[in-house]
Amino acid sequence: MKARQVRTAADARKIVEERGLDYVKVGAFDIDGILRGKFLHKDKFFSSLESGFGFCDVIYGWDSNDVCYDNVKFTGWHTGYPDAAVRVIPESCRDVPFDFEGKGLFFLGELAEKGEAICPRGLLRRLVKRANDMGYEPYSAVEYEFFVFDETPYSAREKGYRNLRPFTPGNFGYSTIRQTVESGFHEAMLATARTMDFPIEGLHTETGPGVLEAAIGVDTTLSSGDKAALFKTFIKVVAEKHKLMATFMAKWSPNYAGQSGHVHLSLKDRKSGKPVFHDPKAPRAMSREMRHFLGGQQALMPELLGMVAATVNSYRRLIPGYWAPTQATWGIENRTTSIRAIPGSPKSQRIEYRVASADSNPYLSLAVALGSGLWGIENKIEPTEAVVGNAYTVDLPKKFHFPRTLTEAAERLSASKAARKLFGDAFVDHYAATREWEDREFRKHITDWELARYFEII
Repeated sequence: MKARQVRTAADARKIVEERGLDYVKVGAFDIDGILRGKFLHKDKFFSSLESGFGFCDVIYGWDSNDVCYDNVKFTGWHTGYPDAAVRVIPESCRDVPFDFEGKGLFFLGELAEKGEAICPRGLLRRLVKRANDMGYEPYSAVEYEFFVFDETPYSAREKGYRNLRPFTPGNFGYSTIRQTVESGFHEAMLATARTMDFPIEGLHTETGPGVLEAAIGVDTTLSSGDKAALFKTFIKVVAEKHKLMATFMAKWSPNYAGQSGHVHLSLKDRKSGKPVFHDPKAPRAMSREMRHFLGGQQALMPELLGMVAATVNSYRRLIPGYWAPTQATWGIENRTTSIRAIPGSPKSQRIEYRVASADSNPYLSLAVALGSGLWGIENKIEPTEAVVGNAYTVDLPKKFHFPRTLTEAAERLSASKAARKLFGDAFVDHYAATREWEDREFRKHITDWELARYFEII
């Protein structure tokens, strides 16, 4: 049996036995989109297929540096950090080419019971169900920009993350030379993506030293979230195995453009299987559903921004002139806007949600892009006029302006009635608290800029 043929608990048992494995790898993605996992002995794994397993709930009670939050209700010192119930997802089974001489297996888990309300994957699953209940099947794909460095985790720390050596020098977008000279690394990324079923549709160099862009193939939206999350994790693994480092920071240097995590979305009618967004009789071939879907995305983008620009660093990217949006704009085939409507055939016509940065949790980026669009259809939200030309020169009404900091974004999210309706009070309260914590942690530190500017002169 092949890993991607597994659909049931019985299938999962069968493939583990067929491969003679004593251990399998399991993991769940935390609130920041970081994969937290471990090996389980097959006996424990088999019992987990029926009744789940326990995972210390601190993985949803600490930040990306394993520092415990002091402001969340779900878990903490006040609860004693008990185990959280995790369900195994048999159909997530994947080959792990790095484990057990290529015979290793990986299974995704998802928080159950009390934790289900704050689980990012569970949130996206519920929004897909919402779409299904409305008669739609959402399809999506995510594309990422990421920088690669000729460094290791040790060397980067020893340098204090300064004067890092890029994987390749200079600006050389779409370089065949770079791809061919460094073919070993590129081929390893493509092969791992194929083996683990997050196939890369396109991979090329971007403009900047050592920067790459990868487009992951389209799939149904929950599967698309799995593929995007696994891509970010295992591309880092491939890089480190080649004595390199990949970063998905939104903005690692003031000298180069930030890194995006663009989301492409479309809907199909569940009964007929026909694309929903294309109407040849409508202006720009945009169906009523596409127009309202886009209108919902635009209307809610400022108040949901904290879920797709999720770190302090995310807001370094959202500045004019660096290929990143600064307010909730949209346009037809316009890459200066926050939302890019892409006309085409019934099959290819779609919406690109461009505000999400590479550091965001892909489950949450997809949840925001899908949920706000469905809200737009439900409420028949009309978008503004499409921006023609440079969106950075347009000034929309204040309600379309983005929050300027992570704390402001967390406050907007917490106060959003639409967010609470789409995502639930438990998730909004938990997530907003984690973002407030993240910004508070940042404000404890003194930056080099502050020292150079104020130490002597002020």
